[in-house]
Amino acid sequence: MNILVTAPYNEAGIKELNELFGKATYQPWKENGRAYNEVELISLLKESKAEGLITELDQVTEKVFAEVPELRFVGVCRGMPSNVDVEGATKRGLPVFFTPARNAQAVAELFVGNLLTFLRHTIPSNQWLKEEKWNEDYLQAYLKFKGNEIFGKTIGMVGFGAVGQRIAAVLESFQCSIKYYDPYVESDNPNHVRASLEDVFSTSDVVSIHLPRTEETIGMINEHFLGLMKEEAIFVNMSRAVVVERDALVQVLKAQKIRGAILDVFYQEPPEQSDYELIKLPNVLATPHLAGASYEVEDHHVSIMNQALTKWTTQHTLQIPTLYNRKNLEVKS
Repeated sequence: MNILVTAPYNEAGIKELNELFGKATYQPWKENGRAYNEVELISLLKESKAEGLITELDQVTEKVFAEVPELRFVGVCRGMPSNVDVEGATKRGLPVFFTPARNAQAVAELFVGNLLTFLRHTIPSNQWLKEEKWNEDYLQAYLKFKGNEIFGKTIGMVGFGAVGQRIAAVLESFQCSIKYYDPYVESDNPNHVRASLEDVFSTSDVVSIHLPRTEETIGMINEHFLGLMKEEAIFVNMSRAVVVERDALVQVLKAQKIRGAILDVFYQEPPEQSDYELIKLPNVLATPHLAGASYEVEDHHVSIMNQALTKWTTQHTLQIPTLYNRKNLEVKS
C-alpha cells in the first residue's frame, strides 16, 4: 500500500510508515511554499498511486475523494481536521485521523511565558532600559516596573481539553487554583474545579479561552461574560478569535474594565486594521499566532499519527481516540 505524506514528518516517522504500509511518498507542503490546493493534491495522489494520505493544511475536498477513489484513509496533523471534508470522507467510509494534543505542550509553555511577561512588565521594562531611561537612583526601575507573581492565582479555563489540561498541569508548580467550564469534559483531578461559565469569569484572576471554532462557539464569549471579570483580571485567547465578540473585547480593554489581554489569534490573519486596533492597545500583549509554533510539535504529531495508524492497520479496529469520525463510521458499519 502506498501513501502520500504532505505534512511535515521526521525521518524516523517516514521510516515507520514505510515499514507499516510498504511505501510512503514524502512531498511536504513546505517545499511547495504553501498548502496544496485540491488540483495539486489530486495530481500528487495520482502520481504516487496513493491509497492513503497524511496531510496538514492541504485542501482535501469532495473533489479529491471523487477523483481518487482508491483512498482508504486520511490522516490530518492538526488539532482539528478543518481542512478536510469530513462528511465526504465518512460518506465513503474513510477514517479521518487527527492529532488533537500535538501542540498542547507548546501552547502551555507560551501561555506561562506570556503571562509572566505580562505580569512582570518584561517588554516595557526592556524597552525602557534600551532607551537609557534608568537615570535616577538604583530603585527607580524596581518601583516603576514592580509586577505580580503567578503563584496562588485562580486560573479559569473555558474549554478543558488537551491544551487546557496541559496548562493546568504546568501551573501545578505555581500552586494555582484551577477552575474550568467544559460541558464535554469532567476532570478526575480533585484540584480542578468544574464551574459555570459565569463563575469562571467572575472569580478568576486569569480567564483563558481554549475553544474550537464551531457553530456553537462563534461569538460565545460576549459582553455579558467579559463584563463579569474582575478589574485586575487578565483575558487570554490562544484558540480562535471568532469565539469572542470583538467589539465587546475592545470595549472592556479601552475602558480598562480589566487589567488587559494576552492574544495570539485574530479575526483576520494576517491582521486587518480592526485587528491592529486591538493589537496596539497598551494593555494588550499580542503574538502572531505562535502558540503552537515549536519544532517539537511536528515530532508530536508524527508520534500521535503513527500510533493511531499502527493500531488501525494491525488490530483492524475503530476504537482509536484520535479517529475523528469514529462514531459515524460505526453507525455505517
